[in-house]
Amino acid sequence: MKCPYCSSEDTKVIDSRSVDEGVRIRRRRECFSCFQRFTTYETVETMPVMVIKRNRGREPYNRMKLTNGILRACEKRDISIDQIDAIVDKVEAKIENSFEREIPSKTIGEYTLEVLKDVDEVAYVRFASVYKQFKDIHSFLEELNKLISEK
Repeated sequence: MKCPYCSSEDTKVIDSRSVDEGVRIRRRRECFSCFQRFTTYETVETMPVMVIKRNRGREPYNRMKLTNGILRACEKRDISIDQIDAIVDKVEAKIENSFEREIPSKTIGEYTLEVLKDVDEVAYVRFASVYKQFKDIHSFLEELNKLISEK
């Protein structure tokens, strides 16, 4: 790390602290050349993710769209906003861990279903009914039977 005062590259970290609820790390540094102290912040570099829609169009990933879809599936269920945020966080972690810069909306839907299945079965079925676009009652029953057989 270059010293902002003398441009020397010979510095040391004298203190590190987590800030912003662990999102960033604050580091106090000292220059070996001029002995000045300065602060740097370290954050995780995130890549923008593009979502490939069913119609082959692309759009930037939007956390709010996913949250709204899950909110609709969880309507009138005993699921708090904090739980919904946690569901979205888990789905986003799966997206980030895939290291893909473009991800099909189908994959995001599958990730969401995986997480919802463990939280609330009714919300899972509601989300699946929109995501999987059931054509008739038989495809809906198939999904229900699959869910029951996994129990």
